[in-house]
Amino acid sequence: MDPILLILSICLPVLSLAFFVYYKKSDYASNPNLPPGKMGLPLIGESIEYLLTGRRGHPEKFLNDRMAKYSSQVFKTSIFGEPMAVICGAAGNKFLFSNENKLVQSWWPDSVNKIFPSSTQTSSKEESIKMRKMLPNFLKPEALQRYIGMMDMIAQRHFKSSWDGKREITVFPLAKRFTFWVACKVFLSIEDPDHVAKFADPFNAMAAGIISVPINLPGTPFRRAINAAKTIRKELMAIIKQRKIDLADKKATPNQDILSHMLLATDENGQHLNELNIVDRIQGLLIGGHDTASAAITFVVKYLAELPNIYNEVYKEQIEIARSKREGELLNWEDIQKMKYSWNVACEVMRLAPPLQGAFREAITDFTFAGFSIPKGWKLHWNVNSTHTNPECFPEPGKFDPARFEDKGPAPYTFVPFGGGPRMCPGKEYARLEILVFMHNVIKRFKWERVIPDEKMIVDPLPMPAKGLPIRLLPH
Repeated sequence: MDPILLILSICLPVLSLAFFVYYKKSDYASNPNLPPGKMGLPLIGESIEYLLTGRRGHPEKFLNDRMAKYSSQVFKTSIFGEPMAVICGAAGNKFLFSNENKLVQSWWPDSVNKIFPSSTQTSSKEESIKMRKMLPNFLKPEALQRYIGMMDMIAQRHFKSSWDGKREITVFPLAKRFTFWVACKVFLSIEDPDHVAKFADPFNAMAAGIISVPINLPGTPFRRAINAAKTIRKELMAIIKQRKIDLADKKATPNQDILSHMLLATDENGQHLNELNIVDRIQGLLIGGHDTASAAITFVVKYLAELPNIYNEVYKEQIEIARSKREGELLNWEDIQKMKYSWNVACEVMRLAPPLQGAFREAITDFTFAGFSIPKGWKLHWNVNSTHTNPECFPEPGKFDPARFEDKGPAPYTFVPFGGGPRMCPGKEYARLEILVFMHNVIKRFKWERVIPDEKMIVDPLPMPAKGLPIRLLPH
């Protein structure tokens, strides 16, 4: 039995007794103009249903059912112990993205603050703002160009060690291995596979529990995430101490990676970041830098296996690039710019299987949206499924059609796998390079077919195949 469901069955009597107090304290008891919807169980709200619909393979169901029942623009619920308004549609996305730091600000569930202890001293919101000020110089396209050859080299080593000579492989764990290897090199200058592997498993456990019900009991994803974070923190502290020595001895350079930059950077008061802050920021970067990209890569492989006509077009584009290269020559920026159709395919994959389901905000003042009142302090949630699978935004939404992304592409605020506005994912271009480099390397080597044609797809919290997507390789 799912540990969360077991805990609920034990706690339901207590939760029922708490309902009266919960109702009286809630804004919806006194404000008649809140969005339509229901708040679910006291304290728990609708968190379990929100998470379980994803685990059952239908993350859009939670959203679509309530949009149909209550409102296509906004509905209320309670998730992760917070009263929450779910803002829907392109107009809702535009409203939230355009009002960042005016009406709303960043917010993450309490599980995030508990897993990253330094954020309890400031807040995950403040840490996010500081991080965003640091990242642009490293993640803007012109800065990332120097990493393309390195990504290609890692991809070649990855395929040689983990794919070549194999009859069958399982895609998702190998995609995570590749993207984690790249992230370790870009952010920490670590490329030794054994060193990377040392804390890859704890990172996966931590990532799986970040967006979870914060029940700190044995067997829960949240407990596993906390334990994994401690293991990773110890490893990163050792890396930081060695890097400080290397910087002092001129064996490392200030601009070689983000770790060096963080160690030498100062805040507005001229103070260096403390080591715990740096550790938590690096943890967040490594998760963001490999988890979502590995999900996108896995689903690219899935759809190319199912759609031979799409595979053939991607193959034509990539093999033309491969034939233009000299023996041993690595991919470069000009090659990436030629991968237009491949990127359209990747975007259509991310529309149908978005690597991130959405994000959260907090109302910093009372405001009105779509005629309904949103009280100060309420949390807000935007979700990709309110537009990605909406026929008003994408005609025949179940059809795989890369042509949607030709010319000007989708209407603004409809395709949002990386968010939008001031808080658009700063790693968008990094992810594009990583995905395209992987596509180039896999498709010039293999065709493939799925071993389990009807394999279930789940979201927990990222989309993933239930069995990891085993495929049968057919080398060219």
